[in-house]
Amino acid sequence: MLYHQTMSLKNGALCVLRNAEGTDAESFLDYFLKAHGETDFLTTYPEEANRDLVKIAALLDSKTQSARSIEIIAAADGKVLGSAGIHLINDREKTRHRAEFGISVRKEYWRLGIGSALTAACIACAKEAGYLQMELEVVAENQAAVSLYLKHGFVEYGRNPRGFRNREGKWQELVLMRLELDG
Repeated sequence: MLYHQTMSLKNGALCVLRNAEGTDAESFLDYFLKAHGETDFLTTYPEEANRDLVKIAALLDSKTQSARSIEIIAAADGKVLGSAGIHLINDREKTRHRAEFGISVRKEYWRLGIGSALTAACIACAKEAGYLQMELEVVAENQAAVSLYLKHGFVEYGRNPRGFRNREGKWQELVLMRLELDG
């Protein structure tokens, strides 16, 4: 699945939303490590990341070639500012209609419209891929993200009060959200 769009950020700068490709492996890893070190709202810590550039390149290229998965980066001035993607939750007949959605944006680029543009892009790609539902989990304290997802039509369908356990041993409640794409 292919995606490409140029957008103006709220600060007036231009940003390109496009497929993350194998040639982006090094800049993608750099972005990933920084983004995951800036907030406690994401699933992984930076040191848990795969650092094998050959494997990262292969994964990004496979998503570019896929009809049902995609990884979109927001890039400006030669660096990755954010990324979002969708992938099949489970390749079983009863669950093939469901896509999992994930997103992150570097902290210095929050509130510029990147998250909203990446979310809209992934929704469009999920529809194109034939998914009927997108799903995500978000830390309840992350009100900016919860608001973003509500703005795009996601609804809450449950909570997991012990969804994450951070390094300090504190529980982080996860809000389970979904978006019906066939309605």
